[in-house]
Amino acid sequence: MYVDAWRKAQSKKVLSPLQTQIVQVIEDHPEYQSTLNKKNLDVSFTPKNSTTNLFLHMSLHLAIRDQISMNTPKGISNIFQYLIKKYSNNHEVEHRMLDCLAETLWESQNRNTLPDEQKYLERLQKLS
Repeated sequence: MYVDAWRKAQSKKVLSPLQTQIVQVIEDHPEYQSTLNKKNLDVSFTPKNSTTNLFLHMSLHLAIRDQISMNTPKGISNIFQYLIKKYSNNHEVEHRMLDCLAETLWESQNRNTLPDEQKYLERLQKLS
């Protein structure tokens, strides 16, 4: 999905709304663009080779942006606005927030439970 959206954008083709969002995240990450430009994308993301999973990373950005736009969990938009005033860099704020989201998702997966929204919001509030 990411590769297709990026290639369509590079070819100046019409993008769907989701593809537009994906391309915006890719544009915010020039370090991933050369990987996405490869004809044969054969990349392995394992803890052993300590390579950042660019697709997971970009998916977390999309999730954060979606959460903010829908204010779900309730209060996340206010936290984001506060953090923007504090750091004045959307991308940096998203990175701080996605660390909280990743930790919350990891806990949820590790415990085999639904993500704890309250704990997630608490983590986000600690950023301020």
